[in-house]
Amino acid sequence: MKNRLLQMCSLGLVLTPLCLPAQQSADNVQVIAEVGGQKLTLGDLQQEQGGKLLQARYQYYMNERKALDQMIDDKLLEIEAKNRHLSVDELLKTVVYKDVKDPTEDQMQVYYEGMESNESYEAVREQILDHIRELRHDKARSTFVKDLRNSARVQVLLEPPLIDVNVKNAYEQGPTTAPVTLVEFADYECPYCQKITPELQKLEKEYYGRVAVVYKDFPLPMHHTAQKAAEAARCAGEQGKFWEYHDVLFYSKQTQISDLKADARVLRLDGDRFDKCLDDGAEAANVKKDLEEAHQLGLTGTPSFFVNGHFFSGAADYAVLKEMVDMQLALSSQTASRTEVSKSTPAANAAGTVSRTGREE
Repeated sequence: MKNRLLQMCSLGLVLTPLCLPAQQSADNVQVIAEVGGQKLTLGDLQQEQGGKLLQARYQYYMNERKALDQMIDDKLLEIEAKNRHLSVDELLKTVVYKDVKDPTEDQMQVYYEGMESNESYEAVREQILDHIRELRHDKARSTFVKDLRNSARVQVLLEPPLIDVNVKNAYEQGPTTAPVTLVEFADYECPYCQKITPELQKLEKEYYGRVAVVYKDFPLPMHHTAQKAAEAARCAGEQGKFWEYHDVLFYSKQTQISDLKADARVLRLDGDRFDKCLDDGAEAANVKKDLEEAHQLGLTGTPSFFVNGHFFSGAADYAVLKEMVDMQLALSSQTASRTEVSKSTPAANAAGTVSRTGREE
């Protein structure tokens, strides 16, 4: 086994939760309370109160991910040092830090002036030197490790927290048979949502046929025109042009009522029908359903994403989206391989399948 692990390291790094599904199943049946003789399990808690716990679970995941990234960096340096017949310290000193120069006196004087220190420059000079030297070493190390990551085979399979997301009756773009479904809760006034939209479109093109994108409304209270913008997109959807209208809104960033109605004309919708839908609030209830679900899931901001039910949020970029999709495609491939092996095994027994969001079908 040890030799096998070394062999894997020589080829690259693959970090995979091989024992995680069995562990999760065992955890879910763990009894955590009894009420009137009825047992409540961890699975019950996750199913009924999962939204209240999602942010805490996500924060724990982010801490796990940070620690994992550090472990990967250390492992990459260890492998590189071994390939060069050096220790890690020798690699850092002779290769990584060799071109790092100490700051000049003028640079340290400028740094000192920005400190607003009561001590003299001479008294803190060595501390400034050590600090700037450490910053430059950290930058050189990060650049070196980034290059190692780009050339190595590093596949991270540590998944964000999983929760069930209702995609029934939601607007979806892409094949329903796609192995990956990306759900976005967004707000048409949100600048981060506006910024990520072209990245999502790029992702759909790159993974055409393998990724389906679902849009859910989450108009935030501080964005005063977001509610009506969400209703407008759904009114356009009633005429078969939701995604076209959705794209126009995020491109134009104009969400006043007059702009919403003008966009309908640009897209050659039935203007009178659109205006009546918007003015009557015909889609307000549907927007509210998405909003209520967002609150039940414990969401606090936009954009918030779920990739096959795995949550992540914040100012994500294309690299983050791509990593999450690649992770789910890799896991889907592993599951498919195990299924094929199971089918070819006489002892395999028929069981219910699990959907992309963890629901039994």
